[in-house]
Amino acid sequence: MAAPLLLRTFRKPIIACTYKYTYQGATISNHTYNHRLASTEAAAASVQLANAGGLVGYWQTLSNSTPVAYMQDVLIKIHDYSGLPWWASIVLSTFLLRSVVTLPLTIYQHKITARIEQIALEMPAIVEELKKEAAMAKRKFKWSEQQTLIVYRRSIKKQWQNLIVRDNCHPMKTMIVLWGQIPLWIFQSVALRNLVYMLPDPTSIQAQIVTTEMTIGGFGWIPNLTVVDHSYILPVALGLINLAIIEVQAMSRTRPSTRLQNIANNVFRGLSVVMVPVACTVPSALCVYWVASSSFGLAQNLLILSPEVRRSVGIPKTQTELREPYDLLWLKIQQRLRLAERPPADKPAAK
Repeated sequence: MAAPLLLRTFRKPIIACTYKYTYQGATISNHTYNHRLASTEAAAASVQLANAGGLVGYWQTLSNSTPVAYMQDVLIKIHDYSGLPWWASIVLSTFLLRSVVTLPLTIYQHKITARIEQIALEMPAIVEELKKEAAMAKRKFKWSEQQTLIVYRRSIKKQWQNLIVRDNCHPMKTMIVLWGQIPLWIFQSVALRNLVYMLPDPTSIQAQIVTTEMTIGGFGWIPNLTVVDHSYILPVALGLINLAIIEVQAMSRTRPSTRLQNIANNVFRGLSVVMVPVACTVPSALCVYWVASSSFGLAQNLLILSPEVRRSVGIPKTQTELREPYDLLWLKIQQRLRLAERPPADKPAAK
């Protein structure tokens, strides 16, 4: 711990000293000259690592983008102010950012979904009324079956739109979590990669110090966060956690899955498996972030199943809400593992 603290202590003075020598035109000492030679070599090595990782074209533009720069600054500040080693700082920053960004969006998404389910209960009565009106209009205006059907369908669509506007629950809002979570995941991943490879400016003293701190800021079997996890523990854990998230979402549904949902589940299962070999080739700092982010997502999905939690955050009660979600999940897990007979039908919450 002494080395990172020492580097952090001298971070700003070193930068100031460098600018002083540069702008005043003073004679550069041998120590400073050797330091710059080392910086140049580090810069070349970092560029080679970046190019070897495919950081060209679009990815290079993303690496140099403003959101990634802000994310790098946030990660460094959280590390400096917390005083934690880099692995713990990455976990802390992940939990903080997801609590601020994705957790509120997830709660809002569940509110929208609950409102849509509630207004769907109003539609049968509206449909019956529209059928009567369509039959009366057909007799009065001598409409054909085709004309009556067209007017009837337009009326249903208009009434549905009115209900959506009334409760402010457009179905597109159910995708809001992806709009926040995917950019956050990309920006933080690229920012951590930049910190590992001293990008976008390998000659920066701060970049060199951060990378040096990461080389001794790991834990257990990965003391160096700038290298891959050769034990494959983190990559395998990442795949298992992502698969657990998908299965929890699938098993918590109270209605039979549609064909589209089954296809989506299979696609995400495939992506979870593909992420394992990808995680085996990236620095451990990225693996720590990915595992921490997925762990937060799994805990979030489990927590939001609780009726008590849903009421506390203002999610309306619905007919498809599970009364005892954790008991049901455990029963379904046992059934999949053939440790128990087929579980009873899901119990929707009482009205």
